[in-house]
Amino acid sequence: MAASSRAQVLDLYRAMLRESKHFSAYNYRTYAIRRIRDAFRENKNVKDPVEIQTLVNKAKRDLGMIRRQVHIGQLYSTDKLIIENQEKPKT
Repeated sequence: MAASSRAQVLDLYRAMLRESKHFSAYNYRTYAIRRIRDAFRENKNVKDPVEIQTLVNKAKRDLGMIRRQVHIGQLYSTDKLIIENQEKPKT
């Protein structure tokens, strides 16, 4: 993978994770983060430049979809779940 392509993939990965953390619903947020990590791990050994470009284009479309879903989720927010209100244990 070329250096610029690698940087582009890493930027997309970070942007998708960052945007997914804005989901107001806990279940959507954790699912999106888990799914993004799994998808990138699954495709980390792809070497074909054409396939890499196809995957990058799909990730860009998915990032746009995540942004739209986050915006819609903010319009119709719900109460936090009990699991979200728990404090983290102090170390």
